[in-house]
Amino acid sequence: QVHLVESGGGVVQAGGSLRLSCAASGSVFSINTMHWYQQAPGKQRELVASITSGGSTNYADSVKGRFTISRDNGSDTVSLQMNKLKPEDTAVYYCSARNYYREYWGQGTQVTVSS
Repeated sequence: QVHLVESGGGVVQAGGSLRLSCAASGSVFSINTMHWYQQAPGKQRELVASITSGGSTNYADSVKGRFTISRDNGSDTVSLQMNKLKPEDTAVYYCSARNYYREYWGQGTQVTVSS
């Protein structure tokens, strides 16, 4: 089993930056990939960024060039650096970790971008 705890959300003006962190604990050795998702009110949860155990990254078109996902401390912490934030980035951001059997989810952290 894997436990995930997100932190770093808050309120920021358009054009500003935030850094989200996701701390993984438990069977972290079993994690293959980690992800950040966003879910705005009334919308489906959407994949924002992913990173594999090998360090490969992928981004949604909407955030490519603005957001950066990275691993720290032996891959047990994943960060999402968000730059040039836009009001449309406003959402609850969720961290997830996938192993061979299932995907685990954190509780989410609210990001609000004001105009």
